[in-house]
Amino acid sequence: MDRAMTALSVLISALTSVLIVAITPMKGKLAYFALFFIAWFIVDSLFIIRKKGAKGVRDGLAEKITLLGAVIVSMAVFSILWATLSRGLKGFNLAFFTENMRQASLFDPIGKGGILHAILGTLMLIAIAIIISVPMGILTALYLTEIKGKATGLIQFLVQAMSGVPSVVAGLFIYAAIILNTPLRSSAFLGGLALTILMVPTVTRTAQEVLNLVPRDLREAGLAMGATQWKTVALVVVPAARSGLITATILGVARIAGETAPLLFTVGVFDSYNFNPFKGDQGTIPTVVWAGLLGGTPESIQRAWSAILVLLIVVLIMFVLARAFGAKSPKK
Repeated sequence: MDRAMTALSVLISALTSVLIVAITPMKGKLAYFALFFIAWFIVDSLFIIRKKGAKGVRDGLAEKITLLGAVIVSMAVFSILWATLSRGLKGFNLAFFTENMRQASLFDPIGKGGILHAILGTLMLIAIAIIISVPMGILTALYLTEIKGKATGLIQFLVQAMSGVPSVVAGLFIYAAIILNTPLRSSAFLGGLALTILMVPTVTRTAQEVLNLVPRDLREAGLAMGATQWKTVALVVVPAARSGLITATILGVARIAGETAPLLFTVGVFDSYNFNPFKGDQGTIPTVVWAGLLGGTPESIQRAWSAILVLLIVVLIMFVLARAFGAKSPKK
């Protein structure tokens, strides 16, 4: 009965929205969407009043507002995915994934030149950030959850403050502190340091939550068997939270994969391969996107959309892996 009433209210609401759009100046998809939900609120409330009274209407209204928020978010996500897929796939070809832009420019026809150098550069930057930030973030999380020393409050405050730091500030910090005051110049290593500043808070806070989920009984059992605190942490707590710590790492990578602002200050824009992480500019996917959109021609914009799709695929893979690892419960 409830399903029949729901189906009837949806049908009446859909017909009402179509009728109003047909006889009024309101046009477009947004008009259909807004009118449908307004009509559904009214029609479904009438059904609920008849069956459950005014209290049921309030519950139903709260449910519909929640559903509306979820639908709006889903529409935004699917709109972004559709726009990226429909525009990005047009620029995919073999050369796009196997060549660099050394002998081509962003304004050349699609099919000449590619972003292999940018893909390799992005992977290099991510590797540098992981090598530096993951040990730092996990050790910080262990200090905050296991050691709980005198500096816990200060460190916790700094981690939370760093979580809100704009990405451009990380790039400016590396530029002002290192590039302007040392012999070092733009390089993948400095870009990795800038990304590390952004990645550490994400890894730390996620690892903190994961470590707090480890049962206290495991810690007490290790100590009761005569193990020291560091042995208990290293041999009991960390293995139990291993999948969650991997999730923290993946979420940290997803956080930095698409950052552009810090890279403009630290790695520059490069159109060929550079396998030396400590010297010279480096090509990256975000800077390819930035340069392509800045070019303004149909060819450069198409390259930007295709690079965006590649970057989106990388980020989606990271989140899927995070969900997969996060779904696994800690080993007993």
